[in-house]
Amino acid sequence: MLYLTIKSMEININCDLGEKSKHHSNKYDPDLLEIINSANVACGYHAGDKETMNQVIKISKKNGVSIGAHPSFNDPENFGRERMNLSSSEIKKLIIDQYEILQKIASENGENVSHIKPHGALNNMACEDIELATTLAKTIKDINKDLIYLVPTGSKMQQAAKKLHMKFACEIFADRNYEDDGNLVSRKKPHALIIDPEQAKKHVLKMVQTQSLNCHSGKQIPCEIDSVCIHGDNLSALATAKSIKENLIENGLELKTLNNMKKFI
Repeated sequence: MLYLTIKSMEININCDLGEKSKHHSNKYDPDLLEIINSANVACGYHAGDKETMNQVIKISKKNGVSIGAHPSFNDPENFGRERMNLSSSEIKKLIIDQYEILQKIASENGENVSHIKPHGALNNMACEDIELATTLAKTIKDINKDLIYLVPTGSKMQQAAKKLHMKFACEIFADRNYEDDGNLVSRKKPHALIIDPEQAKKHVLKMVQTQSLNCHSGKQIPCEIDSVCIHGDNLSALATAKSIKENLIENGLELKTLNNMKKFI
């Protein structure tokens, strides 16, 4: 396998935050915000509320972390992980409403929302459905052409963003395994999650160095990688985040917020 030279290469670490609900604790959010570069903030539809949004934004501002909206289906009962069939106009309203909720709170703190990353079932569906992916992309571009669309690498979402010539960043998942088709292994399967920080840091570094997905089978799929997503919803999240960040820096990568990466300036 040919490894890329990664001197002066930029990378971003993002995390879904402010997801306080009956399904999820946000107690690690302040600690994670000292490690990551960009925060995807729940906007109240699958988790979170004005208090959690305000908390994440204040700490993000203090730590120089860029702020992104993490919109979902309006489904707090299922943490936004149940698929829904909505019209294009309903999807558009869903995204705009959640962006505006977060942007209002960001503005009150002297900050701005600089990226959008869909959550849960909405994200999973758009990865597979070019029509939905295009609706999301058009909506985000119409809100503000300078918004960065954070998408899973190799997905229909990336295809839609590229076709619309919009700003987009491609992410990989630090704590998830991949199937041979490039999709994430279902959470219903026993090998879906990578919970060992040592394993996660090796998993991430190999993907970044080779610019390819590591599939659970051993297969590698070439792809673009701008950002590494760390989930905050498992007990090893903090240790994993620290381990990955230290390993990336030790191997010559420069960590940046999404909106400060050279490709967007």
